[in-house]
Parts: sequence; C-alpha cells; structure tokens
Amino acid sequence: MWINFLWALVPIIWLIISLGIIGMPASRACTIGLIITIADAVLMFKQPIINTLSGALEGIIMGIWPIMYVILAALFVYQITTDSGSMGTIEKLLSSITTDKRILVLIIAWGFGGFLESIAGFGTAVAICAGILISLGLEPIQASVICLVANSTATAFGAIGLPVLTLAEVTNLNDVQLGFIVTLQLVILVILVPFILVILTGKSIKALKGIVFITLMSGIGMAIPQVIIAKFTGAELPALVGSLFSILVTVWLTKRKTGSIKEVESVSEILKACSPFILVFIFVLLASSLCPPVNNFLTSVTTHLHVYLGKNPNDLPINWLSSPGTLILLAGIIGGKIQGLSLSRMFKILLHVLKTIGMTTITVCAIVGLAKVMVYAGMTKALAVALVSLLGPAYPLFAPLIGALGTFLTGSATSANVLFGNLQYSAAQSLGVSKYWIVASNMTGATAGMLSPQNIAVATRAINKEGLEGKILKETTKWGSIYLLITCVFLYLVGLITKLV
Repeated sequence: MWINFLWALVPIIWLIISLGIIGMPASRACTIGLIITIADAVLMFKQPIINTLSGALEGIIMGIWPIMYVILAALFVYQITTDSGSMGTIEKLLSSITTDKRILVLIIAWGFGGFLESIAGFGTAVAICAGILISLGLEPIQASVICLVANSTATAFGAIGLPVLTLAEVTNLNDVQLGFIVTLQLVILVILVPFILVILTGKSIKALKGIVFITLMSGIGMAIPQVIIAKFTGAELPALVGSLFSILVTVWLTKRKTGSIKEVESVSEILKACSPFILVFIFVLLASSLCPPVNNFLTSVTTHLHVYLGKNPNDLPINWLSSPGTLILLAGIIGGKIQGLSLSRMFKILLHVLKTIGMTTITVCAIVGLAKVMVYAGMTKALAVALVSLLGPAYPLFAPLIGALGTFLTGSATSANVLFGNLQYSAAQSLGVSKYWIVASNMTGATAGMLSPQNIAVATRAINKEGLEGKILKETTKWGSIYLLITCVFLYLVGLITKLV
C-alpha cells in the first residue's frame, strides 16, 4: 500500500515543487506533470499505454468542453460590458452610494466582487475591485489584501458555477445536490468574511463600531439566497443571486442609516449596463430544471462520447445548447447589441479573448488529463486508501485542506476539484461516510484562493506593485489560516452531528 502511495504521490510532489517552489509557469509545469503521470501509470501501475493515453485524451477534451468553453464565454461577456462603457457605469453607481470606506468595501469588494466572480471568474474580481478601492482612497496593498480575502466563498460558484459543475462531473455526483451541500458548508464563512473585510479596512476590530448590523446582513444577504437558489436551480446561479442580494441589502441599510443616496444614472441606463448579466440569469434559469420543457429540449441536443478505451469508461456529454457556455455567449451577444456594439466588434472581442486564454487552456487541459490518468490507473485510489489508513476517522477534518492545497498549487478552484475530487470521493467510500459531504469539503477548502501565489500575482499586476507578492502573501496567510481552521473544524463538527462523517 505505501509503495503504491509513494508512486501515486509523484505527480503531486512534482506540482508542489514546480509551482510552489520553483515558480515554473503553470502551463509548462502541468504539461510536464501530465507526461510524468503517464509514465508513472504505465511503468509503476502497469496501466496499458493505449488506456493511459485515451484517459489523458478524455481529460484534455473535458478541459476544452465544458471548462474552457465556459471561461471563454464568461470573459467574453465581461469584455463586452467593459468595451461598451457599461462596466464604468456600474462602478460609478456603486462608488456613489456612501463615503464610508467600510461600507464601500462591503458593496464593492464583497458584493460587486462576488458578482464579477460569478460571471467571469479568472481573477477579474480581484483586479477590478482593487483598482476601484484604490481610486476611493485605500492603500494599494490594503486594497489587494481586502479583495483577495473577499474573493473567497464566491469562487465555489464562479463563472456560472463552473467549479462545482466540474467537481460533479469528475466524481459523477448530482450537481444540484452537490451545489446545495457546498452552500450549506459555506454559510458560516459567508457570514464571517464581511467582518474580516471591515477589520482590514479600518485596520482594527474597532472598525466594526456602528456597522455591525450592516456587516452581518451583508453576509446573511448573500448566504441565504445562495442556499435557496442552489437547492432549486443548481450550481449556476447561487453566487450571482447571492451577490446581488448582498449589494441590495447593504445599500438599503446604508440608505436607512445615512439618508438619501445620490442618483448618478437613470434606471434605463442601469438596466442597459446590466443587460448581459440580466440575460445570463434569465437564460440559465430557463435552461434549469425549473422549466422542464425548455430544459428537456436543450438537453436533448447532446453528443455522448466514450473516449477511454479501458474498462468502465466515463460518459463525456457535449451539451451543445444547455451548456452554460452557450447560454452565456448568447446572453453576451444580445446584451452587447443592447449596449450598442456591432456584431463585427463583438467578434473581434471574442477573438481577443480567445488569444488571451491560450496558456490557460494548456494548463487546464494538462491538469484535467493528469487527474484522469491518475483515476483510471488507480493512483487516486492508492492515495485515498493510504490517507484513510493514516488518518482514520479523522480524515474528514483534513479534507478541506486537500482542496486548499489544490488551489494553492494551481490558482484555480476548478483545477483543485479536478485534481483532488476523486481522491475525496474514494476516501469517503473507504470510510463509509457521505460522499457528498466529503467531496463538497474539497470545494469549500478550495475557496481559500487568497493563499495562492498565482492569485496574489494577479492582484500585484492589477495595482502595478510587482515584487510585493511576499508582503501580500504574509498578510493573506494570516487570514487564510483562520479561514481554513474555521472551515475544517466547522465542517467536521457539523458532519459528526448530522452523522455524515
């Protein structure tokens, strides 16, 4: 068992060294990691080479569809809104609500940042919101740390639910049930993070004075809608709806506390600026199980692939019409026309986005291919058996840390789920505990992206402070450690009480 464990650990050790220590570009490190994993599977786990290569190919195809397809569509919508000037309208509106920096942080870094994460992901929320906060008077490093901490819980449902949807696909679990469990696990964190943001803004716990209730409701206003939406519609909309409710609740309470809020744009201009996001919400809702006729029609146009040539191949569905990527692209095109962009301009924007995600595509395809080879060769099972043997019933306490390690290495919650989702599933099977609870723990732990060097690099580039990554990492490590400690203890205790672990 332990020999198999050590050989199965080789790809993970390579990723830790190449990404975490050497700082090798992710595209190169993950590609080499895939090659190492293929060799490991063939030579040490005696997996036939044709099976190994077809398993890797299945992973590469999955990396392109649906993962990169959704990322492309999400960034396309964001770029359309930016190119038309509508993003500036939204930013101006949010910034005009109050002069209290603590409340502005709740509205912009927490609410608007969660909204951007739900639509685009890909570090957009950190880069955009940090810039806005700096323009409002916050120090660059302070703004970066605030936005990194704020960009935590929403990442579970970033890019229209991509991390959770991917986790469900790689583990063959029901995505609606899995998404619902993730929202339940995140509740305590969603309520806690706004308090951390206010403390970071005022550089003291005393900063909470006078706005404790607003801070509390900013978190609850996001947490409750997320749970409800996930329960009835799935993983695509929780972060989007939750962030909007959080903004509305925070603005409403601010208005009650301070009086009238200055109006800077007409309702028609606001609706025009938000049109692509409103359409994303409508299309995803129509395509969900809440609207069976539309859902049945869209899902009927599906191609089923069986790429792996060994025993028990996974079904790889290509949902041409019901894919979130298709729905987001359609919403972007219609929304772009509403905002006054021509089809030729939007096509140029799409090509530009396509060019910018080349290295990310290589990284994602390599990491998904690597993970698929590990699963089919039995390497993931070997890791799970050894870890369960070592940790025993205490394994669920450490499950979120494995997800956090995945994000630390790859800079992506989606990649963390691809890398370790099946490990968590196998561990849950070995322990005889709830697969949904343990697999969801991987997602919850993976939201600690504030600890990832890649995400911190995005923040320093956004504020033109390259070279200060170490200073930011030192600050985020403190809060990230508290975040993970609460996550591990809370999920373990709730799991014990509910007899899920």
